[in-house]
Amino acid sequence: MARIKRELAEVPALPGVYLWKDASGQVIYVGKAKQLRARMRQYVNFQDERAKIPLLVEQIDSFEYLVVDNEHESLVLEKNLINQHAPFFNADFKDDKSYPFIALTKGDAFPAIKYTRERHRPDTKYFGPYTDSRAARAMVDVARRVVPLCAASCADWRALTRKAEKAEERRAKELRAEGASAAEAQRAARASLLDEPYRDGAARPCFDAHVGLGPGACCGRITPRAYADHVAQIERFLAGHHGEFVDELTAEMRQAADELDFERAARIKARIDTIGSLADRQHAVSSRSLDADVVGFFREETVAGVHVLVVREGRIINSNEFVLNRGTDVPDQDLLHNFLLRYYDATTSIPHEVIVRELPEDTEVMEGWLTEKLASPHGAKVRFCAPRKGEKAELVAMAETNARHTLMRYKVRTNYDDKRINNALLQLESALALDAPPMRIECFDISTIHGSYTVASMVVFTGGKPDKNQYRRFKIKTPLDEANDFLSMQEVMSRRYAPERMADERFGSKPDLIILDGGKPQLTAVLAMFEEMGIDDIAVCGLAKRDEELFVPWQDTGPVVLPGGSASLYLVKQVRDEAHRFAITFHRELRGKGMTASILDEVAGMGPVRKKALLKHFKSFRNLKAATLEEVKAARVVPDEVAEEVVRVLAQYTVQREASDAALNAAPDAPGDPDAGGAPEDRPAALAAASPDEIPEVPHER
Repeated sequence: MARIKRELAEVPALPGVYLWKDASGQVIYVGKAKQLRARMRQYVNFQDERAKIPLLVEQIDSFEYLVVDNEHESLVLEKNLINQHAPFFNADFKDDKSYPFIALTKGDAFPAIKYTRERHRPDTKYFGPYTDSRAARAMVDVARRVVPLCAASCADWRALTRKAEKAEERRAKELRAEGASAAEAQRAARASLLDEPYRDGAARPCFDAHVGLGPGACCGRITPRAYADHVAQIERFLAGHHGEFVDELTAEMRQAADELDFERAARIKARIDTIGSLADRQHAVSSRSLDADVVGFFREETVAGVHVLVVREGRIINSNEFVLNRGTDVPDQDLLHNFLLRYYDATTSIPHEVIVRELPEDTEVMEGWLTEKLASPHGAKVRFCAPRKGEKAELVAMAETNARHTLMRYKVRTNYDDKRINNALLQLESALALDAPPMRIECFDISTIHGSYTVASMVVFTGGKPDKNQYRRFKIKTPLDEANDFLSMQEVMSRRYAPERMADERFGSKPDLIILDGGKPQLTAVLAMFEEMGIDDIAVCGLAKRDEELFVPWQDTGPVVLPGGSASLYLVKQVRDEAHRFAITFHRELRGKGMTASILDEVAGMGPVRKKALLKHFKSFRNLKAATLEEVKAARVVPDEVAEEVVRVLAQYTVQREASDAALNAAPDAPGDPDAGGAPEDRPAALAAASPDEIPEVPHER
């Protein structure tokens, strides 16, 4: 590292791209910077707070850098180098398959449309990517019904293309003989043949021309110039600009009807209906003509799902889904940056707006790059938007929901969870020096509020998955004046692992690993309790909340740190979070019951309906407490035997309350705490024994 720091002193403070390499010379990370020297020093000085940096720096052995003129060039160069080297620490697509596109062979005299996964060619225009191959094929069929166009799979089209190439070659040869350059001769040859059909009109048309999917170029029905108009129309259609296209078709249909060419008008009407049926299947998401891509992410510890909603003219015309690996090691900003580079490098459908949850760090550079790719003849620019509310924020939420389902489908399809769980159990066995993989894990958590309503939860993971039938919850019985997780944890351990509980089949078998939600103090308290109980054959560890570190009894040099983004760390955090959820749910349930408890709940035969009716009749609890037996019976709200029980319980409550108040007034105040009502040990037994059930409901008195 000292050597690398010395070498960094010679790196220029200029914009460029840097490549970190490991000892084998493999590129492990590619990044860009406004000032190379300052940015690269942030890595080796650990001034970058991203989670992956310590692991990355540990593997760095050398580096390279390339200086460019500006940030825009560095962005393009970074994208190309990531595609070339596929560095481990850069986010990438989970699967390296090629995605389908719809292509127009613009280099041919009669450009054809096709569905393809080929590497992009310079003389072909591509639309996509489509992550759903069926949607791409269906769009090709719809486009040809809207605008008749030759298909690249048609044998007659291939023969026509060869004939057109030969005709252009002959014409270009003649022009070169007249003194024109090769490039000029090629352009002039193509232009001179624009108005000449390449086949005799009596030639046999292909099947597509018969059914209206092709314009009949194979039989000389259309010239290259008229065919070029079809190509321009289909380009606009595939780009999602359907509104203006429908207007043009409507005007053309009316013109044909005015000319009494009703057959042509009917064909145009069928094309308009096709576009209308497509619009019915597309979800309208905006009341205005929105032209945007909406990018939503959903991350888990090890992978991330991405969903892109392609919105044109206020309608979702397509949606693409991707799965990215190394979801945890890569921060959100890096994940977004790398995905945008890969996605917009592949697609030619550039929107006027990109809607995301958070703006990328290099927003201006990204906007400039996409604006250049858009190449709008009207000077339109691409901008990024991170809405917080309104219509666009709802679109981002929709994209994120679909990204979550994308990831779920991927995990089910690939058995991802099973593979991750197996790796996690093996990693825990190694990291915690266990005798075998921990097939049964029990995790405990304490939940309290200043010592009141203290509860504990026990969650069980069998084979790395939640076993909810084995979950247990405990009410802490140890008297507590304040929160004391150590005593509470000791009580839970003594109850759960008592001999009678260990023999109880309802509690299951002995665990292979116990995880405590807490650090070293909780672990020390539990080990002391286990020593008293004579338990020494169960592995125990404490999970610190702040740094996700595991404290173990056999290691005094420090905690066990699981690698960030590893399957084992994800499993441990999942177990801890589930224990916390189970404990806090039980705590809130008890606290809610305690806050709404009433002395009337002690009356036999008194349910919620009768209690509510009784309080409604007497207006307040004070009036009910002062009422006689005859008055309660006269209310005719409860049966006579229940009325007698009400009066008896309220009389007993009044006597106990008066005795408690008298004892409280007679007791001396605790030193230094005039409002405490005496120290806990000096308080009268009647008051100390008071329970939430002895607190009456008093909302009407307030």
